Amino acid sequence: MRAAEIADQLTTVLVTEEEIREKLDELARRVESDYDGKELLLVGVLKGAVMVMADFARALNRPLEMDWMAVSSYGAGTKSSGVVQIRKDLDTDLTGKHVLIVEDIIDSGLTLSWLLENFASRGAASIEILALLRKPEAAKVHIDSKYVGFDIPTEFVVGYGLDYNERYRNLRDVAVLAPHVYS
Repeated sequence: MRAAEIADQLTTVLVTEEEIREKLDELARRVESDYDGKELLLVGVLKGAVMVMADFARALNRPLEMDWMAVSSYGAGTKSSGVVQIRKDLDTDLTGKHVLIVEDIIDSGLTLSWLLENFASRGAASIEILALLRKPEAAKVHIDSKYVGFDIPTEFVVGYGLDYNERYRNLRDVAVLAPHVYS
């Protein structure tokens, strides 16, 4: 789905599909260099990170493992509640693994902060974060994300995996959702 098809529901396109692909390729080269000689486990955070995880994994020119975890701190709203619920746990034992958490967006940072502590308690050798998007002004806790695609304003965005009530995930760009849609 293209932004032009639902222009009345969006206010601004922040990042285009082409910009996303270029940035993921750039981040893939950095990750390849940083993890040279190490086994890498990508952990995608469902559901929002599906598009990022798929495109980023395909951009990597190296062996890797993939796993998924589903956690939620949003419910049906537009702001993070900070209360993390596990909906699907990992299938992989993290002991001794070099874990790269792949996220669509860092908003408050509360969910990622929880994930970092949780994964550390499971014995991961290293844990880093790759996030396509980050909202620096929305941070409630500091998250040290080694790989960030784009810093964006504190507005409610959809597309490229990000949703509002399970809609807009298949929008190819990242765009600001018009307030009249969710108010």
